[in-house]
Amino acid sequence: MALGYILMAIVIIGMHISELPGVVSMIFKDAFTPIAGFGAAIGWGVKRGVYSNEAGQGTGPHAAAAAEVEHPAQQGLVQAFSVYVDTLFICSATAFMILITNQYYVSGLDNAISGGMLSSEIIISSPAFTQLALESVMGGFGKTFVAIALFFFAFTTILAYYYIAETNVAWVSRSLKFPGKLITLKIAIIVSVFFGTIRPADLAWEMGDIGVGLMAWLNIIGILILFFMGRPALKALRDYERQKKEGVTQYTFNPEALGIKNADFWKK
Repeated sequence: MALGYILMAIVIIGMHISELPGVVSMIFKDAFTPIAGFGAAIGWGVKRGVYSNEAGQGTGPHAAAAAEVEHPAQQGLVQAFSVYVDTLFICSATAFMILITNQYYVSGLDNAISGGMLSSEIIISSPAFTQLALESVMGGFGKTFVAIALFFFAFTTILAYYYIAETNVAWVSRSLKFPGKLITLKIAIIVSVFFGTIRPADLAWEMGDIGVGLMAWLNIIGILILFFMGRPALKALRDYERQKKEGVTQYTFNPEALGIKNADFWKK
């Protein structure tokens, strides 16, 4: 899914390769303006960047914890690399497609500088700009490709968040018993998906911003507590790097020897 999207971006960039230096120059020029630095980057870029890679949200550990690896630092490095895949590759591919085809700016109430769309027709959170970029090169196939890509991105996102929710419910149910918990969760997810299809995208983003903000703050507090209490992640990373320098063929992890508590899985 992601590879197909990136390949499409490469094709479009290749077809407009002469415009690439100007686009890169524009990105760097605008990135260091006060409006971009304090308004767009913090007020918009950070919010959407967190959606893209989920760094700091606390949602990544659910899937990471289910991975079978010899050493926890291995999965930690994979999770760190995923930030680059999601944000630098996927999001940059989208940005370059929009910018290099000049389908990126709307001025006034009814004057679209490019793309043939009125500003009143464009929701900033919608895929309209990306669809226009692909349509300008691929014709009608462009909109279809974006629609298909969005379907798979959305579908996998729903699956991932359901898995996260079910994992949380399973954890809570260890101490708090209530009947029909998984059925209730499934119904809630289905209702949420249906509600999202009939409401404006702006409402979904606003609700998501609130939820992600709450999660991020709670998770960051937890990370700081863990950091000052024992720094288990840094200890695990140093242990992994030590073994890598020694050239071991099979990594091992002994949490007790490193002073890491409550790592019961690795004791087994």
